Amino acid sequence: MTFRSKWDVTIDDEERISENSNSPANNIANNIANNIDKQTILELLDNNSLTTHFQPIFSSKDGAVYGYEALTRIKEDKRNINIGELFKKAILTNTISLLDVRCRENAISIASSLGINHSNLYLFINVCPDALMDSAHSVGITDELAEDFGISKDKIILEITEESAIHNYSLFIEAIAYYKKRGYKIAIDDFGAGYGGLKLLSAIEPDFVKIDRHFISNIDKATVKFNLVDSIASACHKIGIKVIAEGIEQEKELKVVMNMGIDLLQGYYLYKPSPILNGDRAEIPMLHSKKANCCSTNGEQCFIGDIAHRIDPVPPSAHLTAAFNRFIKNPELRSLSVVEGDRVVGMLHRNRFLENNILGKYGYGMHLNATKHISDLMEQPSLMVEANTTFEDVAQRLQSRKFEFLYDDISVTKNGKYYGTVAVHILLNAITERSLILAKNANPLTGLPGNESIQREINKRLSQNMHFDVCYIDIDNFKPYNDHYGFGKGDIVIKTLACIIEESIGPDDFDFSFRGHIGGDDFILITPPQISIPASEKIISSFESTLPALHDTEDYNRGCYVSKNRKNDEEIFNLLSLSIGIVSTEVYKIESFAQLASIATEVKKAAKMKSASICRSSILRDRRLMG
Repeated sequence: MTFRSKWDVTIDDEERISENSNSPANNIANNIANNIDKQTILELLDNNSLTTHFQPIFSSKDGAVYGYEALTRIKEDKRNINIGELFKKAILTNTISLLDVRCRENAISIASSLGINHSNLYLFINVCPDALMDSAHSVGITDELAEDFGISKDKIILEITEESAIHNYSLFIEAIAYYKKRGYKIAIDDFGAGYGGLKLLSAIEPDFVKIDRHFISNIDKATVKFNLVDSIASACHKIGIKVIAEGIEQEKELKVVMNMGIDLLQGYYLYKPSPILNGDRAEIPMLHSKKANCCSTNGEQCFIGDIAHRIDPVPPSAHLTAAFNRFIKNPELRSLSVVEGDRVVGMLHRNRFLENNILGKYGYGMHLNATKHISDLMEQPSLMVEANTTFEDVAQRLQSRKFEFLYDDISVTKNGKYYGTVAVHILLNAITERSLILAKNANPLTGLPGNESIQREINKRLSQNMHFDVCYIDIDNFKPYNDHYGFGKGDIVIKTLACIIEESIGPDDFDFSFRGHIGGDDFILITPPQISIPASEKIISSFESTLPALHDTEDYNRGCYVSKNRKNDEEIFNLLSLSIGIVSTEVYKIESFAQLASIATEVKKAAKMKSASICRSSILRDRRLMG
């Protein structure tokens, strides 16, 4: 369901209501609102007159669909009821819980029937704050719906609109905490247009913020809107919240919000609401070139489109001589793409084209093919990939080509349209360069970024005034373990922990997190403040599950082993455990890497003392200055 009258006045799906309250559309909406009463709402529910349409939300990185927002519609609505006003009337007539639950049920059941439960996409469902706090609200109904229709709770995002005044904050926060604990994600909808603002943001700590369409409309012309949206996006990114720009209706608006680094995009310009899950990919403009130094030292993925070179293609209707002259004039030209409209229909590869069609078997190729067109001579591309395909994926697909095509140029498309080509040696050079950069800064045992990368990452976040937590992870009594089991087994422990740390961060927080190996048995994990504790708990849980494999059966069953201590005396040691000390920029005002390292030493020492006292793994997040 939704509260946005601009999208849901069903007079005409193409029409928008003007912000001028005296506009004809608004006058119609106001007249409709006066005719909505409790009986009307109950009739709509009893007659099953509500349905759901879906509007895709796209990733700004590659234009892929990230998820769908469920929007309530009325089937065959001859009265032209305004959905926004319908919900306002439902609040006034105490029918909001009935309406809210029906819309939620429609969203989940219809999305499931369209196959969203078989994808990795998110489902955004609008939830009215008044419904959450209504005594008639059915607790657990969303859980039942999610389970009945096979949609994972962590793939459902509950959008809380900011337009409504929240009169009982404590009750509201309890309701949000309940849903978060159950595994749902939370988004603030229409951010900046309502009552809560920053108070609501800090109170519920959402996973997503949707910036209201008012600020996106004509953002390319309004400096005030630009600065406000830029500030909101920067603040959200610093605390690990993904930002969605909704209501994008022009290409210029799209380019502006993409240049700000906003994560997700939604609007009529990209795709309109539809009764089906539509819009597989949006055409996202290329704003930044990554041709040089396209990869970061933190293992950032690189895409084939970053190194693609656009060469003017030839049409299939062109004469043979058009391609022949291009190859003769440019000895370095290895291939030509054959493009009809925007679609790649074939390729011409220099050596085979000249040898087979110009020279020919007996030297009569040009004479025999003199009247032929490119469409008669072109080959099908031996490898065609989308621009957002990673280097590694392309390299794997190269290996499946037949030997005679192994070194053919790679055809690259973007959203199915011709984008350029990449020579195999260019790809290999880029992979080699990336590997050297990573190897230079990576720990040789685990492959994780080393001290130089760690320091650079922390300094970058400090310079951007980001809020983040640094988790210092240390293996307790690792030296006596090495002495007892040998260095080979010790290396297995280090590698195992490195893999566990890598897997501790989910895909939604991956972009905001950093994993590094300081050296030896010391690791570092940088996360948004709200996930440092859950991530640390996950690391400890996963590590403890490996203890049987990391110890001899007899030692594990006994719960200890005998080894030499630092004084070279024999001592009884407990099984391996972890100490995780967390330093937060929410607690301390950190101004330098050196200051953070100094505080970290103190916190890590306290964490190890705690582990020693309780004889098991521990987590310590210093909150002394929280107040």
